[in-house]
Amino acid sequence: MITKEKILEVLSNVKDPELNKSLVELNMIRNIQIDGLSVSLDVILTVQGCPLKLKIQEDVEEAIRNLGAKEVHVRFGAMTDEERAALAAQLRNERQTDQTKVNSGVSSISPLLSSESKTEFIAIASGKGGVGKSTVSVNLAVALAREGKQVGIIDADIYGFSVPDMMGIEQRPVVIDRTIIPVNRFGVKVMSMGFFVEDNAPVVWRGPMLGKMLRNFFSEVHWGDLDYLLLDLPPGTGDVALDVHQLIPQSKEIIVTTPHATAAFVAARAGAMAIHTKHDLIGVVENMSWYENRLGEKEYVFGRGGGQKLAQALNVELLAQIPLGAPEEKDIQDPNYSPSIYNEQHPIGSIYQKLAQKVIANTGK
Repeated sequence: MITKEKILEVLSNVKDPELNKSLVELNMIRNIQIDGLSVSLDVILTVQGCPLKLKIQEDVEEAIRNLGAKEVHVRFGAMTDEERAALAAQLRNERQTDQTKVNSGVSSISPLLSSESKTEFIAIASGKGGVGKSTVSVNLAVALAREGKQVGIIDADIYGFSVPDMMGIEQRPVVIDRTIIPVNRFGVKVMSMGFFVEDNAPVVWRGPMLGKMLRNFFSEVHWGDLDYLLLDLPPGTGDVALDVHQLIPQSKEIIVTTPHATAAFVAARAGAMAIHTKHDLIGVVENMSWYENRLGEKEYVFGRGGGQKLAQALNVELLAQIPLGAPEEKDIQDPNYSPSIYNEQHPIGSIYQKLAQKVIANTGK
């Protein structure tokens, strides 16, 4: 027999994808009505037009059908301003409680930055632009999520933000009072300056303002529990890269280069900066390693050996060599469309999956 109590019990395992909290815990399930094997209920979203409404509906319907219901009718509503304010206060209190628990004195910004934090930070760096650093960042993040990890990514390349576009993200983060809920895409929580810039306008800011924005990405964003937080750094060794090294001393780092000797030479500076600031280098990723022509032959259009030479110079592992390519084209209307994310079955996608497994083995997560 289907009862209200059983419905609430099964829905306690259904989470809001953005907040990563149970719909029942968030008081989003209301007005449950049962008529034999037919169930109807209201799901009250944080905001009208929530981009993940369809996902929530599918999860709710599946959970209730598993109880034996033949028909499930889900009606959607939105929280009032007062309810959103109360939820924002709850999220802020949780962050403050977490900070009180760690009580390490390391950071007053976010419990994520405490020495007691269980989140592994991985900065993705390069010596120069145009080597595919952001492509590596987003695909590694998605590959880690496919391995069952809780993953976030910060597009810290504040001048040259590209992560939202590369991941096919069109919606903006939900803002509840002063708390920002990161966009969830392919199982990865995403935060970028691109969400706050109109019509791809240029960012004309000086260094201190960039650093403040980066800190806001920690203090004002509700990340929840994360295994990994990746930071797509701007190329080179400028203000933002330096802020990251100072703000997150426990961060590990991956250096991205191409096989070209000059690119590898310049990338060595980013590696030297990591070593100078006592960041652990996980290794080197060589991107655009070769191009496979129609005959299946490898053509080394950017030369050979740059990644291996850089890894040897930095005394770290060459983690992966990624060929030139592009994800399979999809209909832009497909909800799973993205310009830069490789399918797990794609040959290059499988390389990223092996890279993610190496990162997990290196970090012991």
